[in-house]
Amino acid sequence: MTRPRLAFRHTPGRAPTVMFLPGYASDMSGAKALALEAWAARTGQACLRFDYGGCGESEGVFEEQTLADWRDDALALIDEGVEGPVVLVGSSMGGWLMLLVARARPERVVGMVGVAPAPDFTDWGFTTEEKLHLLQHGRLERANPYGPAPTVTTRAFWSSGEANRLMYGPIEIDAPTRLLHGMRDADVPWHRTGRLAELIRSADVQCWLVKDGDHRLSRAPDLALLVRAVEEVIAAA
Repeated sequence: MTRPRLAFRHTPGRAPTVMFLPGYASDMSGAKALALEAWAARTGQACLRFDYGGCGESEGVFEEQTLADWRDDALALIDEGVEGPVVLVGSSMGGWLMLLVARARPERVVGMVGVAPAPDFTDWGFTTEEKLHLLQHGRLERANPYGPAPTVTTRAFWSSGEANRLMYGPIEIDAPTRLLHGMRDADVPWHRTGRLAELIRSADVQCWLVKDGDHRLSRAPDLALLVRAVEEVIAAA
């Protein structure tokens, strides 16, 4: 089936291309994506930000998308939209997609930076009652702490997530990796990032904890830390 046409912004520059993967129901206009683009423009680094199908400026219907669809969107941009090596920066759910993409394109992905990465959240992020509701009704609405509209999850997305879980054993990725997490994150437990660091096969994996940081890590010092992490990974690639 043909995927929706994707909206993206490409900043040309030197390799590797820094590619930002947004979180669930988010888009390429967030503070982290824009901060990375501004840094890339200043320093001459290639950068790509984009919207998954059904999100932001891209075509498609949000509730028709799955985790595997969004993984394939990112893979398509790597295959067709940029040349050479890529550093992935994944925020929340984007951190899950980052891992799936890096595993699928080991010859292209030379580094990773995760911000509150949330692999396998279809498992630990829903109560038993919510999972049963999804299976029975096909759709779940939850209050959205970041906006007025509720956050919608579909049975198709949840099932796709369950089929792409990673944190059951070693994750075969050898790229240098930095994982950033706020210890006041109310959405993704920060201790999960330590376990993720254990599972990623690369020896060059570091966890950077921000004691007063929330889930989004979008304050000015957080964004500076993100840029520093990207610079480190590029230097190590």
